[in-house]
Amino acid sequence: MKKKTNGFTVIELLFIVVLLGAASILFFVQKNSIEVSSQDNAKKTAINAMYYGLEEVFYPANKYYPQSISSDNLKSVDPALFTDPNGVKLGTAGSAYTYTPTNCSENMCKSYTLKTTLTNEANFTKTNKNK
Repeated sequence: MKKKTNGFTVIELLFIVVLLGAASILFFVQKNSIEVSSQDNAKKTAINAMYYGLEEVFYPANKYYPQSISSDNLKSVDPALFTDPNGVKLGTAGSAYTYTPTNCSENMCKSYTLKTTLTNEANFTKTNKNK
């Protein structure tokens, strides 16, 4: 007669360990993808805020675009948005954000390009709408 034992076999335990391992790998891959998408969205939000600050507030009041942008001359934009998700301020080397003014004379510019580098997509670029 066989004696019935309580507990799990080695194969059952091995199956559970493999299943938990696969689930944890899937979790961390998805977590990384969500974090990267979140950073890309934060970058696009910042560029859009700067763009609308320039187009809807600064340009109508001054009839030109500034030589550089910051929270000093774009007061309608949250100052935290001038710093990229890695903590680097706009205009600093290594920043994910760039502001390039063009057709400038005496710190007054006629056009500009705002750009950010994204991880999952092509670069996100905004240019002036006023000519």
